[in-house]
Amino acid sequence: MTTIPGAAPSGLIERLGHSPDTRAIILNADDFGMCRSANHAISELLRGGRLDSATVMVPCSWAPQALAFAAANPDVQVGVHLVLTSEWQRYRWRPLTGIGTSLTDDAGYFPADVATVERQALDEDVAAEIAAQLTAALDAGLDVTHLDNHMGSAYGLETGRSFLPQVLSLAASAGLPFRLPRTIEGMGLDPSVQAVLGRMTQAADDLGVVILDRLWTHPFELRGEGGPDEERYDDVKAGFIELLRQVGPGVTEFYLHPMIDDAELRDIADYGAAKRGYEYRLLADPDVEAVLAEEGIVRVGWRDLRAVQRAGRDGGASGTEANSTETATR
Repeated sequence: MTTIPGAAPSGLIERLGHSPDTRAIILNADDFGMCRSANHAISELLRGGRLDSATVMVPCSWAPQALAFAAANPDVQVGVHLVLTSEWQRYRWRPLTGIGTSLTDDAGYFPADVATVERQALDEDVAAEIAAQLTAALDAGLDVTHLDNHMGSAYGLETGRSFLPQVLSLAASAGLPFRLPRTIEGMGLDPSVQAVLGRMTQAADDLGVVILDRLWTHPFELRGEGGPDEERYDDVKAGFIELLRQVGPGVTEFYLHPMIDDAELRDIADYGAAKRGYEYRLLADPDVEAVLAEEGIVRVGWRDLRAVQRAGRDGGASGTEANSTETATR
């Protein structure tokens, strides 16, 4: 086993009831509710135990179907994928708080890119919109397990202007963990980002919001996409398996975007349809499950992290008592 060196784990794995050398992962599917192709793939993977969690894009047209599935299947773990952007050209979505705010472009949709959001969004508009998205999910009967953020638009990675104060305040008040890693290890970011991240993680700690040790993904776009040398499924699979073998002690989330590569997705996505289809195949591939078992990697869920956060806030159960059955290796 070769693992990527980096910052020491935070102690979260021990609060979850495991030994400090435990290598734990969360397999999360982003973009639940974006379209029917996403819903079919993610629902199947959740039911089959191939995913530990998913996060739903509440402003999207197919979110009601995703929310209804989650409400009808309370054992699955589903959080809210906080949305401030709408990136596709042929399929767009709008803020729940309406079009008369700083969160829209000239057509009344969320902006297509993160930099525009960071430049023009007012703090109070962001706070109102993300609260509305969480409230809508709760009102639909979702047992929200956690929060994360679509396209990283809350992190301030484009212009340096972050909306993490608003997000962390919401997470703290709702007793929900948030997708924020303690280290940029394995993320391909400039080393200077680590200092900024340190301030972000301190803010989360000060508010009692539970966050991750690491956040990894497989590269979103296929190498050579659209050309004769386009990366194939076997290449994607080999790369993902290598990443799994590199997981170190602590809690590492892998976020992927599994969808059915069908006509609907091809109509929606400007790029990446084939990759999303590959990620659906990847998560259902028995070879991936075999590698997890071979490496002794434990799978945990965001509901486990939520229990740790709420126990800490309420002064209640210990990390071991908060540990749930999702922490068992599957």
